Amino acid sequence: MTRVPVLLYHPVMDDPPAWIAEFTVTPRRFAAHLDALTASGRTPLTVGALVGHLAAGTPLPPRPVVLTFDDGFADLAGPTAEALAARALPATAYLTTGALAPDRPCLLPPAPMMRLAQAPRLEEYGMEVGAHTLSHPQLDTLRPAALRRELVEPKAELEDVLGHEVRHLAYPHGYNSPAVRRAAEAAGYASAVAVRHALSSPSDELFRIARLIVRRDHTAADVEAWMDGRGARVAPYPDSPATVGWRLYRRARALVKGPEFAG
Repeated sequence: MTRVPVLLYHPVMDDPPAWIAEFTVTPRRFAAHLDALTASGRTPLTVGALVGHLAAGTPLPPRPVVLTFDDGFADLAGPTAEALAARALPATAYLTTGALAPDRPCLLPPAPMMRLAQAPRLEEYGMEVGAHTLSHPQLDTLRPAALRRELVEPKAELEDVLGHEVRHLAYPHGYNSPAVRRAAEAAGYASAVAVRHALSSPSDELFRIARLIVRRDHTAADVEAWMDGRGARVAPYPDSPATVGWRLYRRARALVKGPEFAG
């Protein structure tokens, strides 16, 4: 089976806020990751290109790999995009639109963020832009009307800024359910990525594409293992009883506390 590493990054910076530090890599380590990826001989794709093959059932390019970035931290439209462009590496950026404008309601804790008006700049660097909801909630705990708003509004906002359709979605913290996946498709998306910390494959689910979440202690050797198709299970696979139980617990908690940050 073809194994497709889809890597999930957050900020690339030396001094991140404490709440996101676990999922932050330094610029130096990020450069080492990109060099390991380039040396692997993998074919870099955007999520859109991967989805095009999965949806059509056409053969993937040799040894594909996908880079993704969630939320829209300030480095993304600057040094991170520049590091990718310098190596001719495409990527997909999923933006939480409520976090990219001052005084917008958003569940993400404070952090240096890019601005929504910078989204076209990402495309100038060769990145694909997708949506990552309006406020970064746990989507699988929301009522239908709130869920639809979190899916539809950021898509429309990004389309207004970019001037074209936005077709791809990332679930905050990977939280999803059959109802969330159906809602994402109904909102007009062509795909959605989860987390799962697994390798994707040609038989992966279009609305639950597996990603490998990159943490601060992942080294170039870890990236090399993923590029070799090692170090993680391969999707698709069904949710475990523990995952289903955790979802039910979070839903019950949301009934009492209201929408909560997915993190």
